[in-house]
Amino acid sequence: MELIKKNTQTKIIKSLIIIFFGSIALTISAKVKIPFYPIPMTMQTFVVLLLGISFGYKIGLATVSLYLIEGIAGLPVFSNSPEKGVGIIYFTGPTMGYLIGFLFAVFLTGYLKIEDWTKKQNENMKVFFVNLFKILISVSVIYIFGLYWLSNLIGFEKALLFGLKPFLVAELFKILLLAFLSPLALKLRKFT
Repeated sequence: MELIKKNTQTKIIKSLIIIFFGSIALTISAKVKIPFYPIPMTMQTFVVLLLGISFGYKIGLATVSLYLIEGIAGLPVFSNSPEKGVGIIYFTGPTMGYLIGFLFAVFLTGYLKIEDWTKKQNENMKVFFVNLFKILISVSVIYIFGLYWLSNLIGFEKALLFGLKPFLVAELFKILLLAFLSPLALKLRKFT
């Protein structure tokens, strides 16, 4: 009984450490801008999906929730904060839908169970493309929520023009990279 209690405590501590460092990774991914055409790219959606693949939907949801709570509380964790505001003012701005979409995307990538395509003999490419499709669905949820919110503020056509079109090539790159790196990401699950 004592051993079970100790294992449970160890697992909780590991999860809390992963959640804490995951929120830091999300903050860093929001702040670092990579030169990309037509606009600079952050790796934030990449990290959101990577958390779901690597640690599952429970830890992924807890991590993204902590990140959002930090931002709402006024910590400058969001992409353009503190330059464009902090706290609830920033959160309820034009990017709120995308930020809420992070919760659904991390849940989906964890729940849809990305598989290690390198271990599926004679089915490697099939599993790779199934993973690619699952990741595509997950990232699409971010844009569905983001565009819905943004279109309420600026109209649907402008939302597509400014909230989706500039990001398509970058997102395709990140989706392909995630699908390719998923076997490595899945190895992180052993730490939970």
